Parts: sequence; structure tokens; C-alpha cells
Amino acid sequence: MIDKNSTREEVLEAVRQDGDALVCASKELRGDRQVVLEAVKQSGIALYYANPELRADRGVVLEAVKQDGHALYYASDELRYDRKFVLEAVKVNGRSLHYASPKLQADRDLVLEAVKNNGYSLRCASPQLQADREVVLEAVKEWKGAVRYASDELQFEMAECWAKCMEEK
Repeated sequence: MIDKNSTREEVLEAVRQDGDALVCASKELRGDRQVVLEAVKQSGIALYYANPELRADRGVVLEAVKQDGHALYYASDELRYDRKFVLEAVKVNGRSLHYASPKLQADRDLVLEAVKNNGYSLRCASPQLQADREVVLEAVKEWKGAVRYASDELQFEMAECWAKCMEEK
């Protein structure tokens, strides 16, 4: 068990086994890039315990998002509103779309990348994109359950298509 008086080496060893151990580290070590990188590799949510400068560090946040898409929630607002960064994030973990700005949740190209990685991401897309046939089909290809987040019109259309296919068999 580590505490605020633990050495850098002790903290590094602890976070390599359990990223959430970062919570027990000193404020100084929660600002150490290598320590935080090791922590978020084990638990993306450990980003929460990092100092604000590291929550704005593209490399650290992307590593956290790789481990857990929900880690984007703890990133700086600057990164959550940065199209280029969020596009990188959704490519490695589509679920991070949930924490992107509303403007980016309505960005067709970005949402397409998110649903290709994780169909569940359709849930966080703007209503216009939930009614976009190509976006919905990509989401359903990745996860059939994504159909529940499609617009009512597309859900009905897909149900009709499925019924016709069943009749032909």
C-alpha cells in the first residue's frame, strides 16, 4: 500500500499493478507524466487523479481512452472539444463519443468512426445522425443492438426488410 510519503519507485510499482492506486500518491507524483501514464495503462479512469496539466496532455489522455473510453470524461474541456483529438479517441475507443462536445456528436465523419469501432456509440450521436442510413448501418454491422438507437423511421424500415427476408426463406 502506498501513501503520500511513498517514493516515486514505490508508486510506479503500485500503479503498474493497479492504476487506481494513483489516488494514494502525493500531489507531486500525480503530476509526474510517467507515473500517470503507467496508471492510465492499467485503469483509464485513473486519469481522474492526475493533475490538470496531465488531463490536458494528448498522449496521456489518449492512453487512458485506449484503456477505457469513459476516461475522456476526465480530460480537459479543450481536448473534449478538439475535433482532431476526439477523432483519434473514437478510433481507439468509440465509447468516448459519449463525452465529446454536442457539436462533435453531430459531426458525421467523427460519428462514423465511432460507430465503426463501437456500435453502441450510436446512442450518443445527434438525432440527425441516428436517422442517417449509412451511420446506422455501420453501427449495426458492429453491434446488432445498435438498431435500438436508430430513428423510429429507420427502425421500422429495418424491421420491414428483416420480415421480407424471413418470408423469402
